[in-house]
Amino acid sequence: MKLIAKINTTGMLFLSLITTAFAHSDISQTSQASTKEPDGVLFKNVQIFDGKSNKLTAPMNVLVRGNKIQSISRSPIQTTNDTIVIEANQKVLMPGLIDAHWHAMMAAMPVSKLLTSEVADFNFSAAAEANNTLMRGFTSVRDMIGPTFSLKRAIDSNIINGPRIWPSGAIISQTGGHGDFRMTYEIPSSSASHSRGEQIGGGVIADGPSEVTKRVREQLMLGATQIKLAAGGGVSSQYDPFDVAQYSEEEFKAAVNAAENWGTYVSVHAYTHRAIQAALKGGVKVIEHAQLIDEPTIKMMAQKNAWLSSQAFLDNEYSNPQQGEARVKQIEVQKGTDNAFKLAKKYKLKVAWGTDILFDPKMAKNQGAILATMTHWYTAPEVLKMATSTNAELLALSGPRNPYPGKLGVVEEGALADLLLVNGNPIENINLVSNPETNFVVIMKDGVIYKNTVAK
Repeated sequence: MKLIAKINTTGMLFLSLITTAFAHSDISQTSQASTKEPDGVLFKNVQIFDGKSNKLTAPMNVLVRGNKIQSISRSPIQTTNDTIVIEANQKVLMPGLIDAHWHAMMAAMPVSKLLTSEVADFNFSAAAEANNTLMRGFTSVRDMIGPTFSLKRAIDSNIINGPRIWPSGAIISQTGGHGDFRMTYEIPSSSASHSRGEQIGGGVIADGPSEVTKRVREQLMLGATQIKLAAGGGVSSQYDPFDVAQYSEEEFKAAVNAAENWGTYVSVHAYTHRAIQAALKGGVKVIEHAQLIDEPTIKMMAQKNAWLSSQAFLDNEYSNPQQGEARVKQIEVQKGTDNAFKLAKKYKLKVAWGTDILFDPKMAKNQGAILATMTHWYTAPEVLKMATSTNAELLALSGPRNPYPGKLGVVEEGALADLLLVNGNPIENINLVSNPETNFVVIMKDGVIYKNTVAK
């Protein structure tokens, strides 16, 4: 058991370099390390949202030892003098939140800086944002594009603070696809060096089954826990229309075979029925977005037991309006969001939730508020289950590539101790997650307390 994440001596130089990156973050809430390891943490007199139920438990006591929940009991739990006791006074203990579509390297850096700054600059920005993400109560993220491998290693080595990360690495795209980030002056590729997107590990281009296989293997070699392909046009990509389906069935099969050989799966970026159907025929298990899906394609997803990983894209204060043609595409997606979720509910699809925030430090702060908007389609308990136990099921699809084996997204004996203590009842008022600074009084990841503002 640790009170805070320890800092490896090998990481001291890196940590000193990024100290300024945390100057305006919430890291000041992290307690100083004690000289003696505590003998567990006891949450005393908590109501529990366990990640699976629609209601809270009666007042309980929860003991964390090491990185797991050891005991949950209505009766008093014996402790030692070295146990940290948190008097909860019937506050709500719940699993840490999970964002199934995050961009750890790109969420909080404007695209202009991403395209022009040195790689070290956005590494430092991402390090600060990783701590901010954790302080918003998101203890796990599924990263869906970007060179996140070093950031993940730094977090796992306790060099910096941040959530658990399941990285996809670079998005794999056909020429002219959603992940082809080249400018027109960089074509043909034989006369130009790799594009900025390729250089920083944001995307790679692969055409034909053999190239796709190679690029999938490269991302797995780098540490990807799952693979992401571009199956259709996007909002933020400049040169690919929505109606264009990308990759053939044979190319999808090549990607799926390469991923499954490593015990994991392929997810695809796709909005339209054409793109989704081609991916499903190629064996893809997870569809990202799907706001422009139709009913026959939803039926096909249900028949194939495929996952929908989608986002609450609405024309609201969290929409991050685009410009020009991208704005036209964005509005089309927003108009399709309601229909997509209604169809997903009708056919009982497995639905994961994520934010997909890109290039906007102000929007990144609204991660919890965006989760709360899911009550347009689901009840508060359903939304909270989606962002905890359901998203944890999706993370587990990575099989032997899962970097954090163990139960996540639940509060039960033997589960990994990723926990939030909430000042209020999020089942009755889900908007509590919109203000984590005030309402999340304890944040724990892997048995480590990163925030504790409960009165001693």
